[in-house]
Amino acid sequence: MTADESGATPRGADAEGEAVGEASAGDPAGDPAQSDDGPDAAAGANGEEQGESNGGSNGENNIAVKLEQLILGAERRYTPFQAARSAGVSMDLAARFWRAMGFADIGQVKALTEADVLALRRLAGLVEAGLLSEAMAVQVARSTGQTTARLADWQIDSFLEGLTEPQDSGLTRTEITYPLVELLLPELEEFLVYVWRRQLAAATGRVVQAQDDAEMVDRRLSVGFADLVGFTRLTRRLEEEELGELVEAFETTAADLVAAHGGRLIKTLGDEVLFAADDAGVAAEIGLRLIETMGHDETMPELRVGIAFGTVTTRMGDVFGTTVNLASRLTSIAPKDTVLVDEAFAVELGRTGDAPVSEADAAAAEKAAQEGTGSPPPPYRFALQPMWQRPVRGLGVVEPWMLTRRG
Repeated sequence: MTADESGATPRGADAEGEAVGEASAGDPAGDPAQSDDGPDAAAGANGEEQGESNGGSNGENNIAVKLEQLILGAERRYTPFQAARSAGVSMDLAARFWRAMGFADIGQVKALTEADVLALRRLAGLVEAGLLSEAMAVQVARSTGQTTARLADWQIDSFLEGLTEPQDSGLTRTEITYPLVELLLPELEEFLVYVWRRQLAAATGRVVQAQDDAEMVDRRLSVGFADLVGFTRLTRRLEEEELGELVEAFETTAADLVAAHGGRLIKTLGDEVLFAADDAGVAAEIGLRLIETMGHDETMPELRVGIAFGTVTTRMGDVFGTTVNLASRLTSIAPKDTVLVDEAFAVELGRTGDAPVSEADAAAAEKAAQEGTGSPPPPYRFALQPMWQRPVRGLGVVEPWMLTRRG
């Protein structure tokens, strides 16, 4: 979809624009059957016709078109100009939405469907109703597009590819794909909506619990990175398939542990995962569990974890700020199979009673309790050992603390 700042018809689509402009009120999009005269349209909209002269590729083209129609639930009817016109939005805004969702410019190829028109109309309607600003609507389109793009890639690369291996029936993968997608599509769609609603409910609950409006955006969180040690060397030594299996096992294990203990997986970066938790004790438990679990897996390299506590800015499901940068730096200097935390995180564990503020005071309290001259100390879960002070690039001098289990 190509934008034009004036909202006029893009170059190469003048004939199309005139036809649209002359359309009757009952058909604002013009004649959907009308073809574009440009070369792009010939290559795209009429791909099925051209396929007839391409020998063996015709069957594959037809199946691709049928799969697209099955998944989208509609046939190609509109050029971008016609879709924008039918939705009642400018070409500029339609192009911004389209790009934000992660789709490439397509010129004036007749490639859009009724669903595309409806999506434009809905986003524009939210802006017109004052529920979203135009910038926020674009951000909604971008966040949704980025998230679902990764999901779709994973499903095709990992899920469907595994299920469409050639069977004993003699059918090819291409021939098996259509009926398989036809069966899976409604189930996957329902499941996607269910998970989204669950995640939306959880996120809304966290926002409602915020004490004020500022805290809804800039919140105090525990942020942690877990990083595989020596991953670059592994990439040279392992075959691509082995490396992919290792990364998938790492990401799966990390995601399960983070979720099971009440944290949130922010993103995965191959050899590294970023997680967050509202409670410092939860983050500490996740960090140690990651080290312990990976340490018992002989196929996994060593792991190191860095956690920091402080103000964090959240945008589009990601986290930003000095606290995040500090957690990343702590991870890079952590010894193998250890968890390093910053001073603010150590103080927060002491405040919540998850770790003693002072090991000396805790030892004295334990001795007094044994002698019957004092009350027993709280059942601390974690121990903190101050490490060497050292300068950290961009953050000044920091004093890391090594986090371990108490006892």
